[in-house]
Amino acid sequence: MWVAVMILPEKNQKYLEDARVISQQELRADVFSLELEAPQIAREAVPGQFVQVRIPSDSFVLRRPLGVASADQAKNRITLIYREVGKGTVALTGAMPGETINVLGPLGHGFSSAFEHPLLVGGGLGLSPLLFYAESLHGKADVLMGGRTADELFWKELYADQAGEIFLTTDDGSLGTKGFVTTLLPELLEKKAYDGVSVCGPEIMMRNVAKIAAEYGIPCEVSLERRMGCGLGACLSCSIDTTDGKRKKVCKDGPVFPAQEVFA
Repeated sequence: MWVAVMILPEKNQKYLEDARVISQQELRADVFSLELEAPQIAREAVPGQFVQVRIPSDSFVLRRPLGVASADQAKNRITLIYREVGKGTVALTGAMPGETINVLGPLGHGFSSAFEHPLLVGGGLGLSPLLFYAESLHGKADVLMGGRTADELFWKELYADQAGEIFLTTDDGSLGTKGFVTTLLPELLEKKAYDGVSVCGPEIMMRNVAKIAAEYGIPCEVSLERRMGCGLGACLSCSIDTTDGKRKKVCKDGPVFPAQEVFA
């Protein structure tokens, strides 16, 4: 099928594609997996990057930023996993196979390619971009994931063929270790020879994980989430203060940063 593509004149190549919907699947209540045929983005995307999706309705002006959960170059497809949280994402759940959705990407800087045996730590939708990272490492990464209840850790099935060991924590103890990811993290860093920690999820979780990683002298990188108007660094809506006093844009300079650059 012919797919309309516009190439944007950027140093790091970005594409504006009319991507064909291959499938739309509800993974659990309010969480959906959207598979798109987007050849150029599938070819260029690296773990940790995101795309800006135009909602298929005239009612929405701004695009929605969604992390890339998987990219299959052989099939020219990308997968986006997102939560139904507002009118825009509710409208996105109505996209049916065969329809087209305009997608801009891949955007931002991704996870480190230097780690050979990292521990990936995630919670909630933060596990979406980490899934792509685990996939790219072909089982060399272990994963520590946390949720409030066992129901929130449906992710373990998605990671089963992508990760090495998978460690689980739940707030109520209904699955895995009772507590937060930080409850189990020190034990894993003590016993395992990880050369890096990559984390994505709620900011308080990322701050605490980064602090523990620093105590063990292990490099840590974090993937930040901010409201993004353009995804190209022009609107400044996602600007943050860094620890050296400089202002940076999450969409363009991130979303992945060394933890010490953004968390004091």
